[in-house]
Amino acid sequence: MLIGVPKEIKTHEYRVGINPEGVRQLVAAGHQVKVQTGAGISSGFSDESFKEVGGTIAKDAADAWAADMVIKVKEPLPAEFGYFREGLVLYTYLHLAAFPELTRELLDKKVSGVAYETITDDSGALPLLRPMSEIAGRMASQVGAACLEREKGGKGLLLGGIPGTRRGHVVILGGGIVGTAAARIAIGLGGRVTVLDVNADRMLYLEDVFGNSIETLYSTPGTIEREVSRADLVIGAVLLPGGAAPKLVTREHLRAMEDGSVVVDVAVDQGGCIETCRPTTHDDPTFIEEGVVHYCVANMPGAVPQTSTTALTNATLPWALALAGQGVEAAARGSVHLARGLNTYKGACVCAPVAEAHGLDYTPLGDLL
Repeated sequence: MLIGVPKEIKTHEYRVGINPEGVRQLVAAGHQVKVQTGAGISSGFSDESFKEVGGTIAKDAADAWAADMVIKVKEPLPAEFGYFREGLVLYTYLHLAAFPELTRELLDKKVSGVAYETITDDSGALPLLRPMSEIAGRMASQVGAACLEREKGGKGLLLGGIPGTRRGHVVILGGGIVGTAAARIAIGLGGRVTVLDVNADRMLYLEDVFGNSIETLYSTPGTIEREVSRADLVIGAVLLPGGAAPKLVTREHLRAMEDGSVVVDVAVDQGGCIETCRPTTHDDPTFIEEGVVHYCVANMPGAVPQTSTTALTNATLPWALALAGQGVEAAARGSVHLARGLNTYKGACVCAPVAEAHGLDYTPLGDLL
C-alpha cells in the first residue's frame, strides 16, 4: 500500500503523523511511505531521517495526499478537503462530533475515516487517545498554574504557595487518564487538588495512588457548582468516546468564581465541557470571559512534539500496519476494536455518537462490510 504523511497545517501544530521508526516498520512490511518535505522538522526528524529508513519525500501536500492511506495527527482543515476522494483511508484524530463540515465532506467524498479516538482495546479503553491524554493532562496543570500569574490575566497566585500563604485550589472534572495526569502534576506543584467523578472505583483508585494529597467527590450538579465557585483553577477532563463533551460548567458557575481564576478545557476538541470555552491556538491561547482566564488550545500536545510524535507512533503503528496490510474492510472484519475506529465508510456515518451529534442517519458498520 502507498501511505502518505502530509505536514500538519493547524496553527502551531508541530507533530507529524509518524516517526522514522514507524516508517521503517511499514517499509519492512512491504509498503511505500512518502512523507511531505519538512513534515517532521519541528518534531526533530529531518527529511533525511525518513529516507534513511526507506521512506521517500513528497514534494508538497498534494503529493503526500496522493496515496491509498494518509496518516495524520489532527483533523483535516478546509484547505485539505480538496484532497478527499472515494476510497481514501484517512487515519488520524478526527473528533467529528465537534466538526459538522468535516463530517459532511468525509461522507460526501466517501472517505474511510478511521479515528484514533474511537479505537478500543480489550478493556474498553481508548489506547490511541491515552498517550495524548497523558500529555494534555500533565500540560493542563502546568499551563493552568502559569495562567494564574498576574501578567497572564490571572489573580497573581502561586499554585503551591509558600509557608504562611494559601495554596491554590485545583478542581478537576473527571478522574480518567487526563484527570489523573493533571492531578499528578498539580499535586507535584503543591496545589490543593479535588477530583470530581461518578465512578466509585476510579475515585478509590485515585485515593489509593495519591493518598491524602487528593480529595475525591461524587460529581453532581450541586457539587460542581460548589467546587467550581471555590476553585482557583478548574480543569475540564471529561470525554465521551466519539461524542460531544457534556457541558458541566455553565456561565453562571463562572460568575461565582473570583476574577483572575483559570479554566483549562482539555475536552475542547470534542466541543468542551465548559460552556464558555471555544477553541484557541498556541498563537493566542487564552481569553477572558466573566473575569475568568480561559485556556482552550485544541492541540495542547502539539507544543511538545518530540515527546508527542514518538508516543503517538508507539500507539498508532500496530493499527496502521493492520490497515495497510489487510485493507480497511478486512482489518475491520478481523478486529472489533479497529472497526470501532471507523467513523465514516462508503458515504455512511458508522459511528453512533457522531450521527447523534449532527442529526445524521446512523448505519451499523456490519451492514456495509
